[in-house]
Amino acid sequence: MEKRFKALRIHEIDKKIVARFDQLTIDDLSPGDVVVRVLYSDINYKDALAATGAGKILRKYPLVGGIDLAGVVESSGDARHKVGDHVLVTGCGLSEIHDGGYAEYARLNGEWVIPLPAGFGAFKAMSMGTAGFTAALAIHRMEHNGQTPIKGPIVVTGATGGVGSIAIDMLAGRGYEVIAVTSKPESVDYLKSLGASRVLLRKEIDLGKRPLENACFGGAIDNVGGDILTWLTRTVDTWGNIASIGLAESAELHTTVIPFIIRGVNLLGINSSATLRETRLVVWNRIATDLKPRHLERIATRTIAFDELPSAFDDYMKGTVTGRTIVKIGA
Repeated sequence: MEKRFKALRIHEIDKKIVARFDQLTIDDLSPGDVVVRVLYSDINYKDALAATGAGKILRKYPLVGGIDLAGVVESSGDARHKVGDHVLVTGCGLSEIHDGGYAEYARLNGEWVIPLPAGFGAFKAMSMGTAGFTAALAIHRMEHNGQTPIKGPIVVTGATGGVGSIAIDMLAGRGYEVIAVTSKPESVDYLKSLGASRVLLRKEIDLGKRPLENACFGGAIDNVGGDILTWLTRTVDTWGNIASIGLAESAELHTTVIPFIIRGVNLLGINSSATLRETRLVVWNRIATDLKPRHLERIATRTIAFDELPSAFDDYMKGTVTGRTIVKIGA
């Protein structure tokens, strides 16, 4: 009899989203040529949206949740991956169109599977996960587009989340002055401990109304969208880059072309899930070298057991989570 294992699978039942533990076999999983024994996963805002049904993430049902995983190759039909290799996968359609990482085993396309970078075990890889990869990808693209510390401070919005926290740590390590924006006044000391030189409280910011306001920032990493992103387009200086990552506040953007044609501001869309393998390898190498976070232990402070996972999503929907949560799945 084929081995059965536990998976948190998301169902649509009577038009309601239900996330529950099921017993599966490998043949129940989405097709793929590499099977990984999963050791760790993590929780991203997108995972919470998918599991609670608060966001339309899954394109078919049922699917195993979890957009990230790290573990050990159990079997492989892809010559790039050998049995026993330690690997990770982030994004790539997991928990959207393909069974994800909230299971003791995952079956995957070998193209998505990335060797763990030097100095990273499975736990540390999931301390980073999609959040860390996205932060690094944003910095990588900004610098490819000419961003340097001498162009002025980088402002990071949604600063206490996983992406924001890791971005602050990485940017400060690269020599940038970092300004954090948060709605949580109790998190000021935390953000400064990661490398933020200043912290702006969301409720105290004058967003302005003019197409251009005084230029305050050399660039920005934005996790919230909406009025804050509009404000950034007005306040980023000449040839600065804005990396647009999230929509925690709103998916809408009301602005003019003036910042783009007068100051040459660049709005960079960051899609970490669809990043090509060649770029993934480069970015993960940077995460292990010049973008290596210096304070990851202050960001990834919470580890939960697999059984605790279903009860962990509500805090994400309430916006009360700071930093990263790692999920221990396998031995």
